[in-house]
Amino acid sequence: MTRDGTDGGGGRAAPLSAALRLPPGGRVDLSAYDPRATPGGPDGADGPGGKTAGRAATALLAPRLASLQERLFAASTAGDRRRLLLVLQGMDTSGKGGTVKHVIGHFNPSGCRIRAFKAPTEEERAHPFLWRVTRALPLPGEIGIFDRSHYEDVLIARVRELVPRAEVERRYEEIDRFERALAEDGVTLVKVFLHLSYEEQRERLLERLDNPEKHWKFDPADIEDRTRWPAYREAYELALERCSSPEAPWYVVPADRKWYRNWAVSTLLLEHLEALDPRYPPGGFDVAECRRRLLAT
Repeated sequence: MTRDGTDGGGGRAAPLSAALRLPPGGRVDLSAYDPRATPGGPDGADGPGGKTAGRAATALLAPRLASLQERLFAASTAGDRRRLLLVLQGMDTSGKGGTVKHVIGHFNPSGCRIRAFKAPTEEERAHPFLWRVTRALPLPGEIGIFDRSHYEDVLIARVRELVPRAEVERRYEEIDRFERALAEDGVTLVKVFLHLSYEEQRERLLERLDNPEKHWKFDPADIEDRTRWPAYREAYELALERCSSPEAPWYVVPADRKWYRNWAVSTLLLEHLEALDPRYPPGGFDVAECRRRLLAT
């Protein structure tokens, strides 16, 4: 088997999803995962031209992803309720927005439903925490992408003590039931934790400070949040432990190398769409007769 997980004949012998999936039911220790690793990465990615090789490998995925997206949307016109939801979580600067940008480049935007979740609005706070998420779900045939998600309500809420700890505990159970219900309704969940190192976050924040064109992306509160790094890591570990099921597993994607992050998320989407194997629906008309009539016009 080659390093990219293929069998040497063009077929993938070991899915990347198997390498990145968190085992359900066990304790999660994020310090055991190397943020700079490239598990299952494409051939040549470990050499001096690794970034170039990774970007080239990602570009090769685009036609297959676009084709599968079109088939998924076409199938929905015949009543197929299936759709896919990519959930992106990670520390600040882990690349959630960058991943969205690169993933959308593979797809027809008209078939995507993208939502970046910020602090809840006054209207959203007046409803149960899953209300705003439910309203943003993809429709049948669509690919949904969440930049942050319902997990903010057990991450930030826990670290900053915005709600009682007992309420956070109840939310884990609510999220688990919610995701199981989505899977039963035809939603394929691809939940990705972008695993960034403390040192890499500092470098990315410094890059934003050193570039005036990136100042709009910098928030002084990010510095204060770095002092809470251990608390955030613990909160993520608990969320990954409590809300992982066969229907909605978590995938840990090393995010220090941007090219690997983009390749890995694209590959995870490809594997899940291939598993769905959507088909073009047959036409409900007489093709030969329609062709005859058209030629007569």
